[in-house]
Amino acid sequence: MAAAAAALLSAWFWNERFWLPHNVTWADLAGEPGPEGGSGTQYPQAGHVLSAFPLALGIFAVRLLFERFIAKPCAIKLGIQDNGPHRAQPNAILEKVFTSITKCPDGRRLEGLSKQLDWDVRKIQRWFRHRRNQDKPTILTKFCESMWRFMFYLSIFSYGLKFIWSSPWFWDTRQCWYNYPFQPLISSLYYYYIMELAFYWSLMFSQFTDIKRKDFLIMFVHHLATIGLITFSYMNNMVRVGTLVLCLHDASDFLLEAAKLANYAKYQRLCDATFMLFGVVFIVTRLGIYPFWILNTTLFESWELIGPYPSWWLFNGLLVTLQVLHIIWSCLIIRIAYKALMRGKVSKDDRSDVESSSEEEDMTSNSTKGIFSTSSNGANRINGHVASAQWAEEE
Repeated sequence: MAAAAAALLSAWFWNERFWLPHNVTWADLAGEPGPEGGSGTQYPQAGHVLSAFPLALGIFAVRLLFERFIAKPCAIKLGIQDNGPHRAQPNAILEKVFTSITKCPDGRRLEGLSKQLDWDVRKIQRWFRHRRNQDKPTILTKFCESMWRFMFYLSIFSYGLKFIWSSPWFWDTRQCWYNYPFQPLISSLYYYYIMELAFYWSLMFSQFTDIKRKDFLIMFVHHLATIGLITFSYMNNMVRVGTLVLCLHDASDFLLEAAKLANYAKYQRLCDATFMLFGVVFIVTRLGIYPFWILNTTLFESWELIGPYPSWWLFNGLLVTLQVLHIIWSCLIIRIAYKALMRGKVSKDDRSDVESSSEEEDMTSNSTKGIFSTSSNGANRINGHVASAQWAEEE
């Protein structure tokens, strides 16, 4: 009974009329053996994506080694100390309120705790502020994380650009659709795709071992959506246009991480300049190149050459949704850049920074803070990370 249900579910999920163009079957894409049993023509197979899991664990292990033996010494040389925030005074009553009820008590609860402990309200506020700061990563931790991301994004972008530069579909996007889906899978394309997929799986793993941040759920959804998009485009062999989307989005990611590194190291002018460069590259690639190059080929050239079918509509729907997100993020970046020019500096990454003292809070309580977060990769790009970057503003 269970086997029959599983077979029925599998047949429904892998319905050829959804995934593939008319008159094409999965058997047609099974590949052909070469002469004398050697490797012949190969196409993307669903089983290929499973190789991303051990590779993701390997990437995660390399990240730990990189942060400990390369990034940390670099941070220390730049004067970034491994000093954690001031720890809150042990108090069982306040700890119970913090862990079980609220991390930010309101005025009424503060008054009750003040009477119960015979503490001044300001002292209790200070205790909760210190306690919240204990759960936040230090500047050194964030520097090491950003340095790892910077190195990976720069490396994968360089590899991707080198690969697609020599690919015919980079110079003529109609090549993405000629003879589709019978486009052989070459090894360099396979490595590029699986490496990107493995990296986002490693980010999924690390979210549960890293110190949790305010954008945990947003980034979790982003990584999940990214993994889904990469996997989807691989399984129905839209990998040629997929490489263009991946490389295009990677073009700005490493610049954002570079700006954050400069910010953590307190090189404010370098931070400002790099962030401005990031903003220009982001807007040019996402509002210029992406719609007029990527969407043009996926919507119009593909319609002309292969015609629409169910998964074609889904794929383009996701890409158009991504364009809407690009517009939103670009508006936020422009607002941050404008306010930075007015103030004279780019705002910090506020997802997990240590809270300021009560005196500083009084001085800045009415100011507006712009924040830029983990990667220009926001919630739904095929590379995914356009959901590592999320920009928001707090009033």
